[in-house]
Amino acid sequence: MKRKVIACIMIACMFISQVLMGCELPDVKAKGALLMEADSGRILFEKNGYEALPMASTTKIMTCIVALENGNVDDIVTVSKRACAAPPVKLKLQIGEKQRLGDLLYSLMLESHNDTAVAIAEHIGGSVEHFCEMMTAKAREIGAETANFKTPNGLDAQGHGASAYDMALIARYAVQNPEFIKIVTTELISIPTKEVTGSRRHDLQCKNRFLYCYKGANGMKTGFTNKAGHCFVGSANRNNMQLVGVALAAGWGKAGKTRKYTDVINMMNYGFKNYEKVNILSLEGSYMNVPITKAIDKTIDLACDEGITLPLTHVEKENIVLKKVVPPSLKAPIKKGEIVGEVQILCGGTVLATAPLKAQESIKKANALDYIKNWIKNK
Repeated sequence: MKRKVIACIMIACMFISQVLMGCELPDVKAKGALLMEADSGRILFEKNGYEALPMASTTKIMTCIVALENGNVDDIVTVSKRACAAPPVKLKLQIGEKQRLGDLLYSLMLESHNDTAVAIAEHIGGSVEHFCEMMTAKAREIGAETANFKTPNGLDAQGHGASAYDMALIARYAVQNPEFIKIVTTELISIPTKEVTGSRRHDLQCKNRFLYCYKGANGMKTGFTNKAGHCFVGSANRNNMQLVGVALAAGWGKAGKTRKYTDVINMMNYGFKNYEKVNILSLEGSYMNVPITKAIDKTIDLACDEGITLPLTHVEKENIVLKKVVPPSLKAPIKKGEIVGEVQILCGGTVLATAPLKAQESIKKANALDYIKNWIKNK
């Protein structure tokens, strides 16, 4: 809860600053929406982004991730009666049919087949229920604290939901997987892609219109149920900046079907128009030294061993401040690599990011003999 309050305060400050800067916020009708820059995780826009909502078949992003990380694409999946009984949209798998796991992932992500999701869940998790536990555990690992998965296909179920922020974190994680991106950006494919005894041919076509209408689009997943309404998670990369946008409950009926794309496109346009990635903290520019006590050495060198790159508006770029937060002095012993402070990246008093400051050498605590030796040496 504390993290959510802090995040909401930061978002409020960001929106106020954007209004002052003259940046027009995107028109978004979805009940829950969020735009995130993938590399840094910085939130560029948010509307009710922390309320858990039904997310329909955008669920399948996590289904695909868990399958890729816990299975082998050449695994042979045998379809069960339970999988065949899943409601439409379906690949119309038959009981006992065999397909490669990697091929079924195309069915899952390109055409959002519900029977495929169940077949994958049973193969990876042993049961649908255990697979959903794996999905929720993976969400926690990623940082999606309010996401709970009760179905592998996103069909409505009690307790099944996630916030727009959760889905952005999951999408941010997914775009780092080349195999995932390969799957969701495929336009046409026929499975099985390799001969499999007991298999049947299925022709698949990507149903994600965003891929065809938005420059730089590289994913991701649509969704709809009566409870969730039309939902969409989209991703795009321009000028080396990867954005992920989420729209949950964008509407119902024909208007909602179009609006889910419009909401994400409007957020993406806002992000690409107003932000650019800026290298704020380079490895070479972060050195400093701090007094150290109870040691022969008088100071110790500190450095940040990681750079910081953030998406910033033009005005933010002109108002960035670096603040090094360290104690007035340090006390020996100190180990090399020990974190003893941090560099804060501030804009308008808001901390946008931090990086640890680490000791660049080990310094032992001096004893009486050390002081005597040092006195003799410098006499």
